[in-house]
Amino acid sequence: MSLSRPIPRLLAIALPVATGCVSSSPLELYRSGEAACYDRSVEPQTAVVDSHLHFRPFGGPEIPFEELVGYLEETGVLFANVYGIGQTLPDFSSCTYYLDCPGTPLTPSPANDVANAAGYLARPSSRVHLTMSMTFPDLARPATILPEMRRLEEEYPGVFSWMGEVNLVKQAVFGNGRGAVPRDALDDWAPFMAALRDRDMPLAIHSDLGNDEDPILYLPLMDEALGLYPENDIVWVHMGLSRELTRMPPAEHIAIVESMLDRHPRLMLDISWRVLDDSYFSDPEARAPYVRFLNEYSERVLPGTDFLASRDKDFDVYRTELEVTSRILRYLDDTAFRNIALGQNYFRLLGLDYTAPRICARA
Repeated sequence: MSLSRPIPRLLAIALPVATGCVSSSPLELYRSGEAACYDRSVEPQTAVVDSHLHFRPFGGPEIPFEELVGYLEETGVLFANVYGIGQTLPDFSSCTYYLDCPGTPLTPSPANDVANAAGYLARPSSRVHLTMSMTFPDLARPATILPEMRRLEEEYPGVFSWMGEVNLVKQAVFGNGRGAVPRDALDDWAPFMAALRDRDMPLAIHSDLGNDEDPILYLPLMDEALGLYPENDIVWVHMGLSRELTRMPPAEHIAIVESMLDRHPRLMLDISWRVLDDSYFSDPEARAPYVRFLNEYSERVLPGTDFLASRDKDFDVYRTELEVTSRILRYLDDTAFRNIALGQNYFRLLGLDYTAPRICARA
């Protein structure tokens, strides 16, 4: 398969004349801080960060690591989190997705994290910064997490700097033997949560708010977890939304996440997954309050696609997912666009030595 020509990401970024530089890679411009400005009227409105990207599927063959990195390079994504899938289908299953195999159990495993680490070390990229994530944890069996975390770090020292996506409650996998994490298990997270704090590692949690019949059914579970571990950096993926919750009035949803952000200062959100656009952001009437919210809380949000790298997908699918999940970004003010789309929040959260360019003044 041949990929299309690269999008000229940062086409309008200019280096100061005094440097004498004619050109530099976009990634190096972010590192040096020499990028003059980002012209939103010329450059893509898609995110330069994909903070939620699954390099491995639930089952079946995957897109090769190097090929998927090529997708990022071709679309102008400069920074990405390398997620595996912590709960996988058994080897005997012919399914790629758990929804295709109701009743087939999903089993927590570090196999995808190991495969991702091996791919990362074997095929380094100078054009994309990759953050490796541990996705194996079973939050309902917290005693198993720290030993496996240490084993991965011994085998791949200095490779992993993120944990998640892990499931606190994901209704979509209830049919595959995975339920909500019991409340009693939360207290026993303490050892691995302390280890994450020691390493400054964020934790990305999938925790459904509820469903259309009971929109906040599971909200107390997430609120309790945040209250128990206020010093941990936690990312609440998909803003708590899911396919099971598509009819919640935007004002009610926004009020909930605002309250959570206000009460839990280290909480961040990701706006990954096209379900958010399909069910909420694509409707102009619903989109308007979300734009106001994202502008106001722009330092607390990360972008992402939630692309799943199964071999039945290709570059065109990834490019579409990036475009769909980035649509909301074009409506943001310049400060929010820089914080979210251009990665300033991501750099700050991970302590990366990169700086997002300022936005060019509009005529």
